[in-house]
Amino acid sequence: MSAALVWDSEIASVVERLTKASIDDYYNPYRAFDWPESIPSGSLWMSSSLMTVHGSKAAASLSEEQLRELSRWESIHFYSLNVHGIRELLMEVVRRIHTPGFEVPTPFFHHFLGEENEHMWFFAEFCLRYGGKLYADRALPFSEREQSPLLDSFLVFSRILIFEQIVDYYNSTMAADEQLPEVIRAINRVHHQDESRHIAFGCQLVRALYANLKKHGDQDELAFAKDYLQRYLNTSLAKLYSVDVYRDAGIPDPYGFRAALLADPARLPEHDRITARTRAFYRRIGVFSDQPASRGTTTA
Repeated sequence: MSAALVWDSEIASVVERLTKASIDDYYNPYRAFDWPESIPSGSLWMSSSLMTVHGSKAAASLSEEQLRELSRWESIHFYSLNVHGIRELLMEVVRRIHTPGFEVPTPFFHHFLGEENEHMWFFAEFCLRYGGKLYADRALPFSEREQSPLLDSFLVFSRILIFEQIVDYYNSTMAADEQLPEVIRAINRVHHQDESRHIAFGCQLVRALYANLKKHGDQDELAFAKDYLQRYLNTSLAKLYSVDVYRDAGIPDPYGFRAALLADPARLPEHDRITARTRAFYRRIGVFSDQPASRGTTTA
């Protein structure tokens, strides 16, 4: 790995700048939030434009009360997905910190790990306080093949970047939504502020890893990487649609409800909006050409 990986001066500059920003902007997350005893039952818990029924035919069949209840459980599900996603990325970064080949990004890895651990805490705290549970991660393992260390690292940090960019789309929307309770706006606002650094770092890391892959990999690996990332994007979108959420919201036939949503062409523009920044980035570094709208998959 160390012989293959070459980091350019831009990576070193970004690591130095973002490490300093993490130190300067540090806050104590355990003291940062005013946790109310409860959230008013009449409130939306997620911006309506982010709910999985937004724009769909199914939305017209739901009453205002059902939409509010659905927003509650989709909110708990979204933060549960954050907990599971953060746990995965922490393990992957820990495997690489202070290892040969990753000497240059390691200084920022320390801050990344600390901040993500704190994010996992406050997302889990929200779920347990106001939902009484975390939703289980029901996604099937994402199929992979045996691959080179360089390809593996490119895909690992791409998964992290895709996860963070999708989450940040939700964070920035909910942080600005004045219809939402303040505690929901606050955790999204704080997470968005930290993720802006992580995404800036992730984009540079993935760009440099892809440059290494193009130099040292073969055409089969490049084709596999493109197909893998498109499938991963689709799977990430599909994970937003939860049978468990629809069941908790009191929706009859939650499996059929989910299938109808995933098949509804009105959801495609929403998928495009959620993934627009990600697809633009991968086009910019040469992984994707123009991509069609993503429907997602049927993973529960």
